[in-house]
Amino acid sequence: MLFAPKEKGQGLVEYALILVLVAVVVIAVLTLLGPIVSNVFSKINSALD
Repeated sequence: MLFAPKEKGQGLVEYALILVLVAVVVIAVLTLLGPIVSNVFSKINSALD
């Protein structure tokens, strides 16, 4: 019973670390693929004009 609050806090920290890791991966992917996606949309836009 004495260790329950510490374990609960540890679980929250683990979830926060996973969330930060996912955010870093998403930002990295968007940074790498951003120009490619922009180029595709530019080609589509110029094809429609």
